[in-house]
Amino acid sequence: MNYNKMRDDAERIACRAIGSCLPDEAVKRALSGKSFSGKVVLVAAGKAAWQMAKAAVQCTEIDGGIVITKYGHVMGEIPGVRCFEAAHPVPDEAGVLATERALELIRGLSADDTVLFLLSGGGSALFEKPLVSLDELRNITNALLASGAEITEINSIRKRLSAVKGGRFALACAPAKVEAVILSDILGDRVDMIASGPVSPDSSSCADALEVVRKYGINMSERALELLNRETPKSLENVFVQVVGSVRELCRAAEREAASLGYQTFFLTDMLSCEAKEAGRMLASIAQSHAGDGRKAAYILGGETVVHLTGDGMGGRNQELALAAAEGLSGLNACVISVGSDGTDGPTDAAGGYADGTTLTRLRNAGISLSETLKNNDAYNALKTVDGLVITGPTGTNVNDVAVMLIGGTER
Repeated sequence: MNYNKMRDDAERIACRAIGSCLPDEAVKRALSGKSFSGKVVLVAAGKAAWQMAKAAVQCTEIDGGIVITKYGHVMGEIPGVRCFEAAHPVPDEAGVLATERALELIRGLSADDTVLFLLSGGGSALFEKPLVSLDELRNITNALLASGAEITEINSIRKRLSAVKGGRFALACAPAKVEAVILSDILGDRVDMIASGPVSPDSSSCADALEVVRKYGINMSERALELLNRETPKSLENVFVQVVGSVRELCRAAEREAASLGYQTFFLTDMLSCEAKEAGRMLASIAQSHAGDGRKAAYILGGETVVHLTGDGMGGRNQELALAAAEGLSGLNACVISVGSDGTDGPTDAAGGYADGTTLTRLRNAGISLSETLKNNDAYNALKTVDGLVITGPTGTNVNDVAVMLIGGTER
């Protein structure tokens, strides 16, 4: 079994798929043929904000702009644009200050002016003006992230605790027009949930938000609960939205690359939404059923899993998915790779994780218990020990995650 070759194939499939979803050309296509009267200001927020803004200024004249992105994601100067970095997935003071600069930029615009708003995943943390104290917002965010709540549930809360989410940034821009170009990281491309929908009418209700609090037992102040009972904008007249890029494109690109390497491809879903551990075990169970078929096969799925924190280890959902597959893959001529398209997975420097038929044995030889590691949510350190981390650095895009399970077939 040539696991080195299989890993090379897995990393090539994942990286080529991500490369095909970089936002540069997509942003340029979205703005092609557009002409704007009056003043044009640019506001870009999210993990792909720098890349999107760089592409936009190459095809549109602007009268100033601001980028707010994750630490380590600014890759140079952009003419006419001020670039800020802030924390993700939990907001910090730097993000709040940068958002205030963006609000200053759009104040006083007229109906003849345009705000070119470039939005990508991660904006929920990076683009923020909280209506509660930052400390409370951070505590609520941490509690929601640890609860295993789905991103749409989390964002239904975030919208109501913010002065710029849930369509409120569009209201702040009025009477100016908002031309929004959005890179989707939400299953089904629900624009009001991408980065908590700063320029989109909100489809969630106060009752939805309160149910999330009840369901996951989230502690909140009276002020926060009062805000959850305030309804968000349900219609906006000054916004035009284009969605560019999605997890479906990411999966299809992975499928094409796998086929070019001689694998029979099976595109399972681009709507994956479950616990990361369960997704990893499911992929391993597919390998157990088909590893003896004698054919090279690639099973591809995309979406966004969740991690229910039960420990205090280090990791991310993609690392946990790959590690959870290790037991079922043991001894098989198969592997699983799972990566975040933005190049970051949780609060780590890894994009995701890799496991194959040797991973379980290597963990045991290193004295690492797979079950205890998963219980402690410490996938990063376990995978690092067995060379199972996938590190790409920031990619400049953000269209959910892609996981690929490869079966090596019969060697001749």
